[in-house]
Amino acid sequence: MHLVAMAAGFALILMGLFAALTHRNILRMIVGFTLANTGVHVVLVSVGYMPGRAAPILDDAVPVAEAAARIIDPVPQALVLTAIVIGLGITALMLAYAYRLFRARGSLDIADYTELKW
Repeated sequence: MHLVAMAAGFALILMGLFAALTHRNILRMIVGFTLANTGVHVVLVSVGYMPGRAAPILDDAVPVAEAAARIIDPVPQALVLTAIVIGLGITALMLAYAYRLFRARGSLDIADYTELKW
């Protein structure tokens, strides 16, 4: 099952990058980046999955002596939670920039911003 999740994550990454690179509308590009970000989260969670193991809670079900062999490493889940928060902040910042660009120019098409090139 984790291979299906990993394949779906890679598909989300590819769809997001395709959307970000092919569309000219800034909002569609932001949605593409967000979709790719979600794909990265799915891939990270599927990499951290180990079949047949339990949650990292030490109680009567998992003795301390057998914990290393019977529980899942919680670090990938913690990294994904942190990445979700960072991704939300980056998406909010991109949307704020898009809103500011729309207020300044009245358009979200990247062809209208050619004078901003180096």
